[in-house]
Amino acid sequence: MIGLIGKKVGMTTVFTEDGKAVPVTILQAGPCEITQLRTEKRDGYTAIQIGFDTTEKRIPKPLLGHFKKAGTKVYKKLKEIRLDNVKDYKIGQTLTVEQFQVGDTVRLSGISKGKGFQGVQRRW
Repeated sequence: MIGLIGKKVGMTTVFTEDGKAVPVTILQAGPCEITQLRTEKRDGYTAIQIGFDTTEKRIPKPLLGHFKKAGTKVYKKLKEIRLDNVKDYKIGQTLTVEQFQVGDTVRLSGISKGKGFQGVQRRW
């Protein structure tokens, strides 16, 4: 199972044919570039590492060296996706939403803002 990294763009409303308003979330999913291939022989497991959201600011030098060695752009977000077979993929290959078909089941997960123990303390 292959995946993508994305970010929330915003919210909007879509109207159905019978006039009902349905709230929807707009996501920007991809394009993601493969930055590293993990193999069973070298790493002990098989996976691909993908990058999303290019940047040039505030990236540590060891990570810059990682991108330079791979010959890819510099990305803010990196994620590994475990796969059974990485031979079908190459470093520098771009993954987009075109890999999904209409009717495919898509699993999403996100990161909350993490507001902690607010309770009655939140006042202003």
